[in-house]
Amino acid sequence: MTEIRCTNCRRSYPEQGVPHRCPACGGLFDFAEMPAFDPAQVEKNQPGLWRYRHALGLPADAPQITLGEGNTPLVWRNVFGREVAFKLEFLNPTGSYKDRGAATLISFLHWRGVQAAVEDSSGNAGAAFAAYAAVAGIRAKVFAPDATSAPKRSQIQAYGAEVVRILGPRSNAAQAVLRAVEQGAVYASHAYLPYVLPGYATLAYELVEQLGAAPGAVILPVGQGNLLLSLGRGFESLLRSQQIQRLPRLVGVQAMACAPLWALYRYGAAGLGWVTESETLAEGVRVRQPVRGDAVMQMIAGQQGVLTAVEEADILPGREQLARLGFYVEPTSAIVWNALEQLAEQLPQPIVVVLTGSGLKAPA
Repeated sequence: MTEIRCTNCRRSYPEQGVPHRCPACGGLFDFAEMPAFDPAQVEKNQPGLWRYRHALGLPADAPQITLGEGNTPLVWRNVFGREVAFKLEFLNPTGSYKDRGAATLISFLHWRGVQAAVEDSSGNAGAAFAAYAAVAGIRAKVFAPDATSAPKRSQIQAYGAEVVRILGPRSNAAQAVLRAVEQGAVYASHAYLPYVLPGYATLAYELVEQLGAAPGAVILPVGQGNLLLSLGRGFESLLRSQQIQRLPRLVGVQAMACAPLWALYRYGAAGLGWVTESETLAEGVRVRQPVRGDAVMQMIAGQQGVLTAVEEADILPGREQLARLGFYVEPTSAIVWNALEQLAEQLPQPIVVVLTGSGLKAPA
């Protein structure tokens, strides 16, 4: 198992329990070094992302909690005069890329003997958590903003999880779950716990397998930014193992209604002063204070990445255009369309666009 340490005091992750922050200093846990990718250890007879078991950072005897996540299609379309590959992450078992992280996280929780856990989510992470917790026999409770779409709430409940609806913005749900944690609940956080990151990184390994080389650029929605961070780390691992010759440019997309990382990228620290947590159709990226924001910004800088933001009026037209190509996605995923329109001529090929969540999760 790859070592996990506090990014502040450098203490190792405790051998018992599942703290979401360092018990000694309150710091954030992360992998001391991302699990290395070794092509010789890829288990081609295993399903989906479990082909990369050696790079998931799990204990050797941890169970394989799976619903068949990963190995999603890569489909080409000609748009804006460029050949663009769309990675259909909305075809994961619960309808979003969050299944990749939930599989590795719940496998770790089960290994640690967790019997009940809580999570906060605007929808997709909560659905993935609830589904994989059901497979593992873990009782699940999800704190969700009251504005979470009804299909997402219904999906979470269908897996047997309890949904606690919290009035107000997304940040109120985050505060509510922390109160439950203070009372002794295990916090299965997709934002704080690093065990989701190697699961997300498998997206990079799949893309290189499917393309036969590194993408020129990858466009994806960004809320917490863990998917972008993990993709970047995955590509770095592939570069170290000489599976690719260059790193792709990462293009993170936020909704203008709540775009803290874009504001920091565009205007520096001064830009954070006007960032709001306004309502947006792209509910999945409505995150005002990304937990790993510093690491995300470092990844953007290190890989010559780009952060852009999309106006609210452009979200639904983007969803409609993607549907005309055969891709039915939720508004959070659809913010990539406007970013592609803005940047298609400037980005190196091949361009990959990650479609993160199913349109069946959102109202028409």
